[in-house]
Amino acid sequence: MALGEPAVEYPPDLFVQGISGSVDLRLFVDSAGQVVPESTSIQRTSGYAALDSAALAAAPKLRYAPGRRAGRPVAMLFLQPVHFRHPESTDSTP
Repeated sequence: MALGEPAVEYPPDLFVQGISGSVDLRLFVDSAGQVVPESTSIQRTSGYAALDSAALAAAPKLRYAPGRRAGRPVAMLFLQPVHFRHPESTDSTP
């Protein structure tokens, strides 16, 4: 479970162009709820390298409550969507 909104920087050039998109990150979170950065990868691309890169760069900043099994914290692998939505975009996802 994510703790608060992740701080993902919208690439300025794409924001100015009104481009939106979504990236699905594949994350491994340890039993303390910390993302293991070297395990992070893109499961589904946005179609824009700059959006994909911004999502990957933000991954180490994400914080989660650890998964639980039998009441004990455990490490887990899961998908995290990251959405880049320009307020004036009608949807520019390729």
